[in-house]
Amino acid sequence: MQFTRITHPSPTPDDARKAAIVDPGFGLVFTDHMVTIDYDEDKGGWYQATLGPREPIALDPAASVLHYAQEIFEGMKAFPHADGGLVLFRPEENARRFNASARRMAMPEIPEELFLEAVKLAVQTAANWMPKVDGGSQYIRPFMIASEAFLCVRPAKQYKFVVILVSTSNYFKGGVNPVKIWVSQDYVRAAPGGTGAAKTGGNYAASLVPQAEAIEHGCDQVVFLDAVEKKWVEELGGMNLFFVRRDGSVITPPLTGTILPGITRESLISLLRKEGLEVREEPYSIDQWRAEAESGELLETLACGTAAVVTPVGTVTSPDGEFTIGTGGIGQMASKMRTRLVNIQHGREPEADGWVVRV
Repeated sequence: MQFTRITHPSPTPDDARKAAIVDPGFGLVFTDHMVTIDYDEDKGGWYQATLGPREPIALDPAASVLHYAQEIFEGMKAFPHADGGLVLFRPEENARRFNASARRMAMPEIPEELFLEAVKLAVQTAANWMPKVDGGSQYIRPFMIASEAFLCVRPAKQYKFVVILVSTSNYFKGGVNPVKIWVSQDYVRAAPGGTGAAKTGGNYAASLVPQAEAIEHGCDQVVFLDAVEKKWVEELGGMNLFFVRRDGSVITPPLTGTILPGITRESLISLLRKEGLEVREEPYSIDQWRAEAESGELLETLACGTAAVVTPVGTVTSPDGEFTIGTGGIGQMASKMRTRLVNIQHGREPEADGWVVRV
């Protein structure tokens, strides 16, 4: 598919752009361009690919996404490589997960090659927006919305695929520090048979009230338990969890359809196994978490995701009380795995699995 390139009529002046990316934070500093590709079932599928100025999307007030929430997205990053180029980290996995989300939400799949081409084009165009700060990257947000105008419950026939970019520094203010977790007891993130394994906006909207509850209790993040028994640890609002135990084993909750299959999660499993650790995907209860933390059997809890990479969990709190993992600080495994992942992503450490893709 050929991309039509539309010249930006008023790109951000160089001095304003440079000032904006000195300390961009996370999710606030958008680049000038975006990629769009339209889909129409009656026109045979995907058509009209465009690279143009980032601008508002015109939608009919009856657009299906506004009423029936057919919407999916991905989170991925572009990194400055040690040799001066730009790279993506396992982007083909994002393309596959995007299409898995599309299938669950009754939306059309986009060819993986087209997904990757759109992402690379967006990153290349915004190369001068890469922050030159510690933890600097470009956070890439491909998303798809149902754009057909109608008011009846069925899958839409028209969609819009868009890629936008954000210049970012570290996800958590103050860099890498242990986070404090609130155990949600009144809310769940997903239920069996639901959309928990899809990266769709509704899952995140449902997490906002319990996340606000966590902040009210002085916590950084919320952790969700399963919807049936309310005892099995699932994931944080946007990160997967790993439990590092004294016996050399590591446990991470299994992918049973209620947990998002994180790409950082999969990468961490691989790296931990290369360290000689036994990684088991099995249920882990909140009672086990507390008991093993208090007995010293649990050495560390790691939270991981695209935005925060690897972050240590220091304290877990709930109406039933509070417990600390290890010393409550940054553990050896959290530090080591974060460093390894970041070094691979930036080309400072070789990897043989084809994880790093040149832009």
